[in-house]
Amino acid sequence: MDREQCARWCPDGFGFRCDDGSPLRVIFALDWCDPEAMSWAATTGGHTGNVVRDVILQAVENRFGGALKTDTEIEWLSDNGSC
Repeated sequence: MDREQCARWCPDGFGFRCDDGSPLRVIFALDWCDPEAMSWAATTGGHTGNVVRDVILQAVENRFGGALKTDTEIEWLSDNGSC
């Protein structure tokens, strides 16, 4: 399927501890039709709603540039997990 036609995206994330013991948490937006991390953010704290919205916005900008409208709606899938 052409990546411009794919309409299923989802968030995911992971975390681990650095050598000094501080946590590192990463959240990213994935394209289900093309397993590409379209955007991401990393923090040593938690992810706020603003961080998640920024990741979504960056994914849209990375995929569609300055387009004001896409050919299809984007379906944002989530299991409402911790990220």
